[in-house]
Amino acid sequence: MRRAAVGDAAELACPDGNSTDLWHHYGRTRAEEDRVVPRTFRWVWSQDGGPGAEVLGDLTGKVVGDLGAGAARHAAHLVTRHAPARVDAVDSSPAQCAMANDLFGHLTPRLRIVRSDVVKHVQAAPGAYDVLYSVFGAVDFTDPYELLPAVASALRPGGRLLFSTLAHYLGGAPAELDVVPADIPARTSDGEVTTMRRWVLQEHVWRELLDASGFAQVGVDVLPSATRAPRSADTLFVTAVRQ
Repeated sequence: MRRAAVGDAAELACPDGNSTDLWHHYGRTRAEEDRVVPRTFRWVWSQDGGPGAEVLGDLTGKVVGDLGAGAARHAAHLVTRHAPARVDAVDSSPAQCAMANDLFGHLTPRLRIVRSDVVKHVQAAPGAYDVLYSVFGAVDFTDPYELLPAVASALRPGGRLLFSTLAHYLGGAPAELDVVPADIPARTSDGEVTTMRRWVLQEHVWRELLDASGFAQVGVDVLPSATRAPRSADTLFVTAVRQ
């Protein structure tokens, strides 16, 4: 049974291939004003502190995937500063992929912008990746029963999954004790009000899901918010290794 999460984000969504593009409005203002490759890579919700790309390990020559990459800012940072063989920025949103191509298309072929449902993409790429990550991306907006086993299959043995997600709802309500999503407000490209699903789960729930999906060495850290503004949030930072 789902419950509504009062006060959660209205901008973000990760639709499946048959859905309206709920990412259409997200990031447009920033894209008009900020077209440079970010100098930093941040995992925390506020994007103003915490660990950076170093926790991904040495990416030299590695094949990396950003799951729910949006405008591909994190992926562009990795391509320009960490010498991977390739980073695939995967997102199902036509608007976000178009924005990513406009901003960072010049970084191809080392940056590959992939418009695809994330689950379908990783299911079609067994053993293709050394590292997969999500920064408040597809892990937040995709059924983990579908996503996590597919991610495990797309990683080479010993490959790593890293993701950041909300440690609690933005309105302050605690994360879920079971694998249930919340229906939260969203907007279609023409401004119509609708809802989307977001998974905000407690630490032990993520651990159990990852264990069941073929991962080991699961680590979970809470990265506190640097501010106590009304829509601030602590970050749950999760790492795991494919068995």
